[in-house]
Amino acid sequence: MDARHDLVILAVDAASLDAKLLLDELSDVLLRINGDSGRSSFDVEAATPRGGFYLARDGASALLGCAALRPLGEADSAIGELKRMYARPGATGVGAALLAHVEAQARRHGYQAVHLSTRVANSRAVAFYAKHGYAPVIAWGKYVGAAQSVCLGKQL
Repeated sequence: MDARHDLVILAVDAASLDAKLLLDELSDVLLRINGDSGRSSFDVEAATPRGGFYLARDGASALLGCAALRPLGEADSAIGELKRMYARPGATGVGAALLAHVEAQARRHGYQAVHLSTRVANSRAVAFYAKHGYAPVIAWGKYVGAAQSVCLGKQL
């Protein structure tokens, strides 16, 4: 998982100040990489019993990253969607720990797979997900026909 023995991942309200801080950082990074902040793809008000918003921090409380899980499509979907995955620069191992946590939560919520979309231009993210077993899947929703996006998935 992660070499950081003090790493803690907690479910929080996506509208909390800590979550907003990380989501704003992520949006700024994505805007620089992709030319789009991705803000329109995530609604902090869309709470669901089959998902959550997760913050990673060190034992001393420093924020390290975040990720969200929600059903892909209908509430009873067999596929969970990973959203707003972000690890702060220098937070080695946090991305992998957050991804493992989201996958564990997805299993707990009864999902059979996790899907995500990222931009082709975000080659670092594409390589990260490939390293963790994610492979191309059929696009859905607004990603259908969107040449700038790549849709990835992993069976759980």
